[in-house]
Amino acid sequence: KIGIDSNNNYSLTNKEEYLEKYLGPRRSSVFLPVFLSYLVIFLVGVVGNMLTCTVIARNKVMWTPTNYYLFSLAVSDLLVLLLGMPLELYELWQNYPFLLGKGGCYFKTFLFETVCLASILNVTALSIERYIAVVHPLKAKYVVTRTHAKRVILTVWGVSVLCSVPNTSLHGISILHIPSTGPAGNRNEEIPDSAICTLVKPRWIYNLTIQLTTFLFFILPMLTISVLYMLIGLQLKREKMHQALEAKSGFGQESFCNIRTRQQKIRRRQVTKMLFVLVVVFGICWAPFHTDRLMWSFINEWTDSHREIFEYVHIISGVFFYLSSAVNPILYNLMSTRFREMFKEMCMLCVGQQLMSKTAPKHLKTELVVNLKKN
Repeated sequence: KIGIDSNNNYSLTNKEEYLEKYLGPRRSSVFLPVFLSYLVIFLVGVVGNMLTCTVIARNKVMWTPTNYYLFSLAVSDLLVLLLGMPLELYELWQNYPFLLGKGGCYFKTFLFETVCLASILNVTALSIERYIAVVHPLKAKYVVTRTHAKRVILTVWGVSVLCSVPNTSLHGISILHIPSTGPAGNRNEEIPDSAICTLVKPRWIYNLTIQLTTFLFFILPMLTISVLYMLIGLQLKREKMHQALEAKSGFGQESFCNIRTRQQKIRRRQVTKMLFVLVVVFGICWAPFHTDRLMWSFINEWTDSHREIFEYVHIISGVFFYLSSAVNPILYNLMSTRFREMFKEMCMLCVGQQLMSKTAPKHLKTELVVNLKKN
């Protein structure tokens, strides 16, 4: 029991009631449906992104600037799924106390912030690379290279780490206090099991940080990406019209060079379409997350209706946030012939190795692996 003081506002008869009043319920009421949704997303996302990384890393034909960005995006998705999702699920299961201490609180905030920034910067860099490749093909020979892509990716992660520090520094461990009822009534008494990882610095600094971050690392990049893909679309339309005119006039004769050029353009168009869909899905999945943050930063006086709306927005934003980390490999499989072939080959290799380890005699194992790799 917690002591009662008739002269203060904390006159509750036990600790659990007091904690629930000021910190909410220990366990989220929607834990089970959210857990099941997260479990499906986790399994699909981890398997898909690990396959993506393996396919790109093991096949030299996949070592292209575009795929380097997709590899970087897959790494950020794996970080979210393997490290971020378990932390969030634990908080839904037990909202307080936060057991990982100050360092764990910093790590959690730093991880989410870094991955958020790295994801949008990766997608932006990928869109710029696609714009140069399609609209300025002559420049692409010098700019769209593997070396340049590696430098850009390192810069993306460096900027993400640096820019995640301000928001991380605003968070820490907060412990609930109630006035003591003993002789030293002027002291505040800590309540056991009330530690939470939350904002500990002035609210206005946090609000400004979130609003600036949302503008610089979501709204501005998405506007830039929209303009770039509009220009890419216009260029592809011009190329298609040009090909149609050549076919009508008889200048586009079916020489080996013409066939090769046409195949390259078809593949380039296919890649561009896939990346365009990726960007659209990315924007849809991340919009609720930023809505959640902006809502938290703009509302100063919370009413019951605000809290109810925010709870739904928060749940939806969480599901879509993690969904964005699982959906990319599915898009690659649906929209890229090369990725689809590589995924199939990788799956066949894994299945073949499992069957071989169970059934094949020892002297046949090496030969079977070699044949699978050749095929």
